[in-house]
Amino acid sequence: MRPLSDLRVIEFDGLGPVTFAGMMLADLGAQVLRLTRSATAGAAVFDEVGGAVLHRGRAAVPVDLKSPADRDRVLHLLARADALIEGFRPGVMERLGLGPDVVAERAPRLVYGRVTGWGQTGPMADQVGHDLNYLALSGALHAMGEPDRPPRPPLNLIADYAAGAQGLVIGLTAGVIEARRTGRGRVVDAAMTDGAALLTGLFQALRARGVWSDARGANLLDGGAPFYRCYACADRRFVAVGALEPRFYAALLAGLDIPADQAPQYDLAGWPALHARLEAAFAARPRDAWADHFAGTEACVTPVLTLAEAPAHPHNRGRGTFDARGFPQTAPRFAGDDGRAPPDVVPLSLEAALEAWSV
Repeated sequence: MRPLSDLRVIEFDGLGPVTFAGMMLADLGAQVLRLTRSATAGAAVFDEVGGAVLHRGRAAVPVDLKSPADRDRVLHLLARADALIEGFRPGVMERLGLGPDVVAERAPRLVYGRVTGWGQTGPMADQVGHDLNYLALSGALHAMGEPDRPPRPPLNLIADYAAGAQGLVIGLTAGVIEARRTGRGRVVDAAMTDGAALLTGLFQALRARGVWSDARGANLLDGGAPFYRCYACADRRFVAVGALEPRFYAALLAGLDIPADQAPQYDLAGWPALHARLEAAFAARPRDAWADHFAGTEACVTPVLTLAEAPAHPHNRGRGTFDARGFPQTAPRFAGDDGRAPPDVVPLSLEAALEAWSV
């Protein structure tokens, strides 16, 4: 049994962070009902973006939120739930007659989780946007990419998932703990731009101390340091080098046959030359040859795997990080838990969902 097995959550179908949050909650054992806008709950639920992974572990319950009858059934479900999550633009749930005030009358203990790009309030709350836009406003995007080139999108991992979805899950869980103590729920306002800004905390602190520059590729953790970046290999694949600590840096130099007195770690004036030297060294062998060469050492050199390669890596296979299809499994894990993700989408009617949650 997983930690959230006694938690009941209603998820209003969407894309991006709310879907990822629903997956995380279901992975952790929560009973999640995903209310879909589809007329049927058959094959269509598998065809949506990321559905084979992001929709796993919870029932797909088709509803018509513009139907008074269906809306009343949803309110009955919410009265039996601990929380709901939704990712619509501000005001949409209110216009559907399912805003926080209405729901609180029927379910005062329910935690109302909302995730948006800009948040429920603020001058830009009603504007459209995507992960990249929210990341841009947080300050994080400017720090990513190569010098003298535009910032590079880091997939949609940061604003959508790390800041939005995981921020929502943390806020929701905290709200439920409080509601079980006080009998009163809360509204959780998870804004992706807020969460992305929070993730920059270390770098804002370093900047305030004068040890982080706004110039990309000029800092310790953004590729500016020759001992913390990726290098191309002879086969046009890559290795990641993360030799930050002096002992690890010494192991890196030893593995590359570079005398330590020729490459002081924090001689910033010498970094360009050291970059070039390491580039030439790593370009001399294929990626996997370097991985074998540094295996078992403290040099912190690892292969940069593709999405296709990652499931087959011995460490990932040993931990069962991916299933047989190459889909990622549950994280984090708990002692006594095998880490396997819950089963795929299960179609369920609204009436059956009400019956299942009748007690």
